[in-house]
Amino acid sequence: MQKDKEALRQQLTPEQYAVTQEAATERPFSGEYDDFDQPGIFVDVVSGEPLFSSLDKYDAGCGWPSFTKPIDKLKEHRDQSFGMERVEVRSKEAGSHLGHVFTDGPVAEGGLRYCINSAALRFVPADQLESEGYGQYAAWFK
Repeated sequence: MQKDKEALRQQLTPEQYAVTQEAATERPFSGEYDDFDQPGIFVDVVSGEPLFSSLDKYDAGCGWPSFTKPIDKLKEHRDQSFGMERVEVRSKEAGSHLGHVFTDGPVAEGGLRYCINSAALRFVPADQLESEGYGQYAAWFK
């Protein structure tokens, strides 16, 4: 479900809006969740849909939070911007631009690296999953 653009401008910071709605990219090593290691899940800052688990997060050294897999399938689109060939990933419900997926991730984990902008994410700590309506994921962290 996509929200009205003006409502989103009120809800999001300018950087969150630029990233999720205009496919911008935050500067490497500047995002809140790049150097972040707490148990919980990451949800779409626009819709709240669950995107990634901290259990699948790893330090790829690229300057953005990296994950080996999403919680559920994401929308994928071919991205040829800036003279590169990449695969863009967006959230299913809101269509928020999240980042890109690459094939240089940990081989033992399937070989994918979901390189995601922190500005597209909101973190829900494991001890707050129940109270925030994400109780179905709480067992992952017990």
